[in-house]
Amino acid sequence: MDLGIRGRKAIVCASSRGLGRACAQALAEAGCEVVVNGIDAARVAETARAIAAATGAKVIPVAAHVGTQAGRDALLAACPDPDILVNNNAGPPPRDFRQLSREDMIEGLDANMMTPILLVQKVIDGMVARKFGRIVNITSGSVKMPMVGLDLSSGARAGLTSFLSGVARSVAASNVTINNILPGPFETDRLVSAASAQAKMRGLTYEEVQAQRKQSIPAGRFGQPEEFGNLCAFVASAHAGYITGQNLLIDGGAFPSAF
Repeated sequence: MDLGIRGRKAIVCASSRGLGRACAQALAEAGCEVVVNGIDAARVAETARAIAAATGAKVIPVAAHVGTQAGRDALLAACPDPDILVNNNAGPPPRDFRQLSREDMIEGLDANMMTPILLVQKVIDGMVARKFGRIVNITSGSVKMPMVGLDLSSGARAGLTSFLSGVARSVAASNVTINNILPGPFETDRLVSAASAQAKMRGLTYEEVQAQRKQSIPAGRFGQPEEFGNLCAFVASAHAGYITGQNLLIDGGAFPSAF
């Protein structure tokens, strides 16, 4: 399917690896010019090179921390008028909520709620003026199905979801959409680190935690990053203009709900 976004410009935050990279790859395959981002300059450059070689797309590497003002400025300097913004940022490490200091909580909110909102503020009026815009926030399945130890991550991402829900409705008539994709467990570095932390907290082995998690998924497996990337590209496509303000769960059926 031609997604109708060839020639569009996209910023994909935290995209040097994992789900962010998969999104950048899928958008490049759809013909977008893509800004790839991360804090490790060598990794960002290699990711950009690999995606460009695989797709023929123009891929711009920006080594910067999206959670800082300087990092956000660098992204917008590389792509001042993006048609597509994929918000993504690492979540706080798993931790018992009793151990969270006020500073920890502020840092978590800054990374996973305020940072994406600040980027949306910068790009949304241009999207409205051009009558095309797609904002996709990578949040977490834990927004719907909270996990012990990920309370701060879940809370910050739920706050982002609620904050942008009204914003999404305010710009929908201008063909600008805002949606959230909620990943369950995918085979990424984040899954490994989270399982390791859970194992330590629960007194289990890493293998036991992973086996238990996999057993809880009706699909019987973890997701592959490219599956997530392809969903992101569709949500960002010209065909998805009637989808806005939604939480799209991609978790192999793990969340047990009919609605």
